[in-house]
Amino acid sequence: MKVMILAAGRGERMGNLTQNCPKPLLKVKGRCLIDWHLIKLCEAGFKDIVINVAYLSKEIIEFVGDGSKWGLNISISEEEHALETAGGIKKAMKYLGDEAFAVINADIFSDYNYENLKARSLQNNIMGHLVLVNNPEHNLKGDFGIMDNGILTMNFERSLTFSGIAIYDPKFFSELAEGNKIKLAPILEIAINKKCIQGELFEGLWSDVGTPERLNMINLNE
Repeated sequence: MKVMILAAGRGERMGNLTQNCPKPLLKVKGRCLIDWHLIKLCEAGFKDIVINVAYLSKEIIEFVGDGSKWGLNISISEEEHALETAGGIKKAMKYLGDEAFAVINADIFSDYNYENLKARSLQNNIMGHLVLVNNPEHNLKGDFGIMDNGILTMNFERSLTFSGIAIYDPKFFSELAEGNKIKLAPILEIAINKKCIQGELFEGLWSDVGTPERLNMINLNE
């Protein structure tokens, strides 16, 4: 299974921290955010990684190189301007191939075991598998619910938050136009309403490193 790491965003909410440093290179517990992901992916047995870049792309490209220092093969999908999540994935499809692939947001920090992604299969009409977490304080409304059969729903009594870790079938993006800015949420909602997306609840360590306060909180916690 190939893996795409989303690393093209500006990280505007981080303020001065990302003025000269792309968000994936911010330090969490002594390592760059993206470094944690690459270490964990190597330990989980993954080999082929695709990283999309736009803002301060040179710094990320120089940091990751060809991936050999992690024992990985890294391909770079460079965007002139950030294309949002779905647009970025669509542009990178030439690197991702025809089989189901994983996608991970560079700006999350968690102890989710990436080996679990290999154990998941997309069968029948399922187009994606999302890892969900309990709602953090900054997203108390949540995003989706999980039905008893594991299928996600927009009509839920108990809401959960999308972690930024997922698996997708390439066909999920087949009808999108390459090169356009396309948000993921609207096309996910359509697929969820068609009962084409499944999910799991992860209750371990997870944080969306979206603000300086959250970054400090992670670094202060043991």
